[in-house]
Amino acid sequence: MKILLDMMGGDNAPLAPLAGAAAAVKAYGVQVVGLGDEALLKKTAAEHDIPLDGIEFVNCTETIDMCDEPALAIRRKKDSTIVVGLNMLKDGGGDAFVSAGSTGALHVGTSLLVRTLAGVKRPALATVVPAKKHPYLLMDCGANVECRPEMLAAFGVMGTCYMQQVMHIESPAVALANNGAEESKGTPMLKEAHQLLKKTPGIRFTGNIEPRDVPNGDADVVVCDGFTGNVILKLSEGMAKMLLGMLKEIFLANLGGKMAYLLVKKGLGGLKKQMDADEYGGAPLLGAKQPVIKAHGSSKPKAIQNAIRQAKLCVDNDLCGKMQQALDTLEAEREKTASQSDAQ
Repeated sequence: MKILLDMMGGDNAPLAPLAGAAAAVKAYGVQVVGLGDEALLKKTAAEHDIPLDGIEFVNCTETIDMCDEPALAIRRKKDSTIVVGLNMLKDGGGDAFVSAGSTGALHVGTSLLVRTLAGVKRPALATVVPAKKHPYLLMDCGANVECRPEMLAAFGVMGTCYMQQVMHIESPAVALANNGAEESKGTPMLKEAHQLLKKTPGIRFTGNIEPRDVPNGDADVVVCDGFTGNVILKLSEGMAKMLLGMLKEIFLANLGGKMAYLLVKKGLGGLKKQMDADEYGGAPLLGAKQPVIKAHGSSKPKAIQNAIRQAKLCVDNDLCGKMQQALDTLEAEREKTASQSDAQ
């Protein structure tokens, strides 16, 4: 299996992508094609004793910066790591593409170059988020700021497929993020989306979920528009970081706290690992014809390694193919319902 990796994207590039790629090759037996400044990549690898077994490079002379306008950058920077990588994916030069670079450019480039599955207008950014009971999939978490009810229903189908194939949850619970659990709550769009999700085949819709219940892991898939999802995601990350920091301050405040820490050290280590987003690696752009994974901009080697692992799981389980089958079933059901309505 060949994974295409943007070696120049992210705050810690190119060191983090190089180290993460080397670890992934060793752990998962994949081949990695690194895209970037080949001379710089080889120099960085040599300076940090990073083995390049199983890694090959494709030289790219441009990168897309975070401040670049996404659509303009995709059109103009033809030799950028994102554009070259997505074109290679489309043309069969790799099985999946991973980048910690510009989210906007990756989203636009995926839509324009790799294209989307039938029935999907724009791919959705989905990320696995740590929670109390178990991690859940949040989608959309930033790609589509405004969504129609039909898009949210499709998110429920795609999210269910992802959790079944990648996270191995047989019948994931799907919930709609809203300001109340009752069907009558929310904007007109959310009310309509609620009714659509109730009738959507192939998913187990459990109704609305309030933001206060999301961190418990009460749902396996939380569906929302990209603006709401991004707020939920960033608030969750900030709260987890704040609480862990406060706990550390309490234990280090005095001798008694330090002694107490020794008694709960193992449990705190488990909690820290449970809440570590790096364990999941990145967010897939669900709805793309081929696997595209967006790693966090601040990704360190461990996160890059796990993003590559996630890409491998998507390929191994034919996630895109199975997602298309689920979307085809949804469209067939819609056509059947429309025909019955016309007949009446």
